[in-house]
Amino acid sequence: MENTAHNTEATVNILENLIVILNDGKLGYTNAAESVEDTHLKTDFLVFARERSLMIVELQDEVNKLGKSTDTEGGPMGALHRAWIDLKSIFTGGDKEAIINACITGEKAAIEEYENALKDVQLNTMLHPVIIKQMASIQSTLARIEMKKMTSI
Repeated sequence: MENTAHNTEATVNILENLIVILNDGKLGYTNAAESVEDTHLKTDFLVFARERSLMIVELQDEVNKLGKSTDTEGGPMGALHRAWIDLKSIFTGGDKEAIINACITGEKAAIEEYENALKDVQLNTMLHPVIIKQMASIQSTLARIEMKKMTSI
């Protein structure tokens, strides 16, 4: 019984970490949308922020199913990332390429966290499909952003 409780707690910790990463991404995309003049890019960033919100709700539901509640906020690395976007936009006047590069960095960090979660033996394997689906969405977003970078050069 104690092992099950330990695994549940470990799974909740993993999910909460992913929620923090997603929240950082949501806030980062919101800040990025506010920093660019390009209306298409602004719209894309807002869509990406909305996608992160939906992913957060999905993971919070999973935490709730495990009998726990969530109350997570952005992590320190996400705060640094958002601050970098804010600082960079001040000095570059909303430099689209710099903002896109910051978003690419954030997405790569998120993918790495998702990969780590999937490798963690304490993660309840029933959650793998949810984690894999969300990671695929983040990878798709990364590909879209990288394509935008290539077409804007």
